[in-house]
Amino acid sequence: MREFCIQKNDSGQRLNKFLEKAVPALPGGLMHKYVRLKRIKVNGKRTEPAYRLCQGDTVQLYINDEFFERPSEQMAFQKIAVPRVQVLYEDDNILLADKQPGMVVHADERGGADTLIAHIQAYLAQSGQWDPRDEASFVPALCNRIDRNTGGIVIAAKTAEALRIMNDKIKNHELQKRYLCVVHGTPRPREAKITHFLRRDEAKKQVEVFSRPTPGAKTAQTIYKVLASRDGLSLVECTLLTGRTHQIRAQMAAIGHPLLGDGKYGTNAQNKPYGETHQLLYSYKLTFAFQGESGALEPLRGRTFTVRDVPFVRKYFPDYRIGG
Repeated sequence: MREFCIQKNDSGQRLNKFLEKAVPALPGGLMHKYVRLKRIKVNGKRTEPAYRLCQGDTVQLYINDEFFERPSEQMAFQKIAVPRVQVLYEDDNILLADKQPGMVVHADERGGADTLIAHIQAYLAQSGQWDPRDEASFVPALCNRIDRNTGGIVIAAKTAEALRIMNDKIKNHELQKRYLCVVHGTPRPREAKITHFLRRDEAKKQVEVFSRPTPGAKTAQTIYKVLASRDGLSLVECTLLTGRTHQIRAQMAAIGHPLLGDGKYGTNAQNKPYGETHQLLYSYKLTFAFQGESGALEPLRGRTFTVRDVPFVRKYFPDYRIGG
């Protein structure tokens, strides 16, 4: 028999949702059967899968030990001796990390422990801010993602409440994200709002761009602004009004100005003289434009965080000062 005492981070969840995280090896159908047969109880009594757990509740599980084995990706942080996390900001609830290009945020098909979330979890564990032994189901988690070869600000939640609130804020478009990129040529006009319709091609792992509504395509809107131009290249700031896969890369290519280094939406012939093999794109500025209640995240309301040292800006536009 195993027993979980429900702490703050685990409270408020439905029993079945808690069990999906606390005992991930237990199949959903079998979990419901064990609840029905009273092999899973709350406070020693039979309950329903929809029961919302309260702090102080005790969940008893009379099931085989094999179901308590954790997936290897959940324990990847234990393999990290020296965490590589560039912390832009943190408080008791949230950590903002400046992800470097080349690092994946979560494990992909290649697997491995060298992911941003694993490094953040290792950092929090080693600094004494998080002890997985005190948590039954919650682990620090990322609220947004960035492609492997894109750099920039990634949000990590340290508590279940912060994760819930931040996910709601993102869903309600109460965060503003701005990117820097280097493009071929100089867009005209130098500042504009562009609208396209993007449809994902899963086989090619890229998106198709249309100028008018198309079946299966979603609206994509971006505001771009040319910040500097030099030697046939331009430094451009892009503000996302929607959040589609490869949005900036696809839209800038669609108006004739693909990102430097982007072989998927640009051409190798354009990129070869510069020796760049991945898109020069950085999520450099994040504003928390909260509208409604924000609970534990209230201190972030109205604040803007900026990465001021972006490597490709230094390389191609040495005279440009971010935020200066």
